[in-house]
Amino acid sequence: MSVEIADSRSARFALRCSNFAERWFPDSWVFAALAVIIVALATLAMGAKPTDAAMAFGDGFWSLIPFTMQMAFVVIGGYVVASSPPAVKLIDRLARIPKNGRSAVAWVALISMVASLLNWGLSLVFGGLLVRALARRTDLHMDYRAAGAAAYLGLGAVWALGLSSSAAQLQANPASLPPSILAITGVIPFTDTIFLWQSGVLLLALIVVSLIVAYATAPGPNSARDAKACGVDPSFSMPALAPRTRPGEWLEYSPLLTILLVLLAAGWLIHEFSTKPAISAISGLNTYNFLFLMLGALLHWRPRSFLDAVARAVPTTTGVMIQFPLYGSIAALMTVVKGAEGQTLAHHISTFFVSFASHDTYAVLMGVYSAILGFFIPSGGGKWIIEAPYVMQVANDLEYHLGWAVQIYNAAEALPNLINPFYMLPLLGVLGLKARDLIGFSFVQLLVHTPLVLFLLWALGTTLKYLPPVMP
Repeated sequence: MSVEIADSRSARFALRCSNFAERWFPDSWVFAALAVIIVALATLAMGAKPTDAAMAFGDGFWSLIPFTMQMAFVVIGGYVVASSPPAVKLIDRLARIPKNGRSAVAWVALISMVASLLNWGLSLVFGGLLVRALARRTDLHMDYRAAGAAAYLGLGAVWALGLSSSAAQLQANPASLPPSILAITGVIPFTDTIFLWQSGVLLLALIVVSLIVAYATAPGPNSARDAKACGVDPSFSMPALAPRTRPGEWLEYSPLLTILLVLLAAGWLIHEFSTKPAISAISGLNTYNFLFLMLGALLHWRPRSFLDAVARAVPTTTGVMIQFPLYGSIAALMTVVKGAEGQTLAHHISTFFVSFASHDTYAVLMGVYSAILGFFIPSGGGKWIIEAPYVMQVANDLEYHLGWAVQIYNAAEALPNLINPFYMLPLLGVLGLKARDLIGFSFVQLLVHTPLVLFLLWALGTTLKYLPPVMP
């Protein structure tokens, strides 16, 4: 009983914080625009010319276009695959496994986290559809809000340790990195980031702890609020294809083009994976997105179904499309504009951290800093562009393992996602809920994850040795 009361108090506290944020916090784009202004003023304060700041803003604005499109396609590819008819059937089968409401919540958490290791967009949509399917089982007495929060654990806990990690993908693809960052970090392959055995230990610990917390905090059958009590009709079916109205549409409804395209794609993928190491091949973000899009086309079978799924997915990419140009400008302002002393803002920040950071304290200090900044800039890839110049410079100065520095960012950056509604939007759209319905449960996860993540980042980091940057 005392545990239930404690959990309830924690949830009420989190909901009060959420209500405050929803009332007073502006849209995340405003935070990004404000960051541009603050950084620009900082460059002027260190003696830079206003014209130099203005030039950096304009020149950097479009510097991330390739990566912006790549991350948009990560979301689109995940949505298209998750909403395909075979995926929907799989979801219905998965929904039959749990025996009670609490185990259903833990089951959703597990599926969401596993899916996020492949694609965080897939985990949001797939997890949301699984929650709706479980909600249709009235015998479970499952709390709809707790299950929704569990569906968010993929993005909130482990996504950045998987294949769709923005920072790891950027560092493994020199063509996607701004030259100013590449000069500091070099190329860092997946073998030095997400495929380190230390990363595996961190990932396993987070999954196990997340499952325990999800199960323990899920309300029992007497206090659970089902979908109906939340004002949601859990029934769900993908929109049926509109009937053909003219002869010119026959190819849209025929699988012929899909089959031919997938065969061509299969030929390219076979060549790609046969001529390169598997890790090197999958680390290419273009290859990764290509694989998901072709899989989505195959699973939808008919071009019309595939195109309809893409049309539903595109609105979920608006945050990425409109915010990433601002992040590119911030990166340029920090790494290009020089002050009166001939040094950039990134140099001054790195010098500041070096002044009190050490090799032993780097993991904790950078972890806390990345987590705090994540509350204001909720974009893994965009924020890495901002942080990387000075974070990685500090790592070089302290001779800290560069790949683990990326993992510190990955693990810490995910923490604020647990209570930041920015990336909840696609999931909330599927669930028919509001952010405040989930944050009370995810806040408890944040309280547990924060000390665990910081400790493991420090402890595991002590087992790695520094390797100088490797240029392409």
